[in-house]
Amino acid sequence: MEDDATIVARLRAGDEAMFAELLDGWSQGMLRAARAYVSTVASAEDVVQDTWLAVIRGIDRFEGRSSLKTWVYRILVNTAKTRGVRESRTVPYGHAGDGPTVDPARFRGPGDPYPGHWKEFPPVWQTPESAAVSGEVRGRIEAALTELPDRQRIVITLRDVEGYSSEEVCEILEISAANQRVLLHRARAAVRGRLERYFSEL
Repeated sequence: MEDDATIVARLRAGDEAMFAELLDGWSQGMLRAARAYVSTVASAEDVVQDTWLAVIRGIDRFEGRSSLKTWVYRILVNTAKTRGVRESRTVPYGHAGDGPTVDPARFRGPGDPYPGHWKEFPPVWQTPESAAVSGEVRGRIEAALTELPDRQRIVITLRDVEGYSSEEVCEILEISAANQRVLLHRARAAVRGRLERYFSEL
């Protein structure tokens, strides 16, 4: 992929090949991010389509204060939020889940020589040895993600699925670094808990 300045110049010139390249390269990730806010794959596809339309219409206003991809994802998130509100699926902005992220009973108490440490380390998961098990694990991860509150789901999707840095996620979602860390920690703990139960049953 070319640098942002070249991509923007080509988009502004109406270069269809450049647009097609972006569409092919970014749309799957955008679809996963949109699913954090809307109820169906079809709705997420509409969000992605609306986002690309907004990008084409607004490319002349892109000022380069962030990366092009961050700017596109910010449009995506705002579009998805609006659609999610219409679908009555939103979670209040500050919602980060209730209760501890890991069962407190798994840690040593205040009277122990090592308070706050694990009583027993979490079991090591077996490495999936077949395509069937690997596919089932992916399914379990996807199911765990869909059960997360919206804010946690979008943060873990951007960080762990799409590979964005914490700074980029904060910029896209317009949240503080501390809020991003809390949401990501809770999301990872919830997904790990779900997978831990699955692997303990194998």
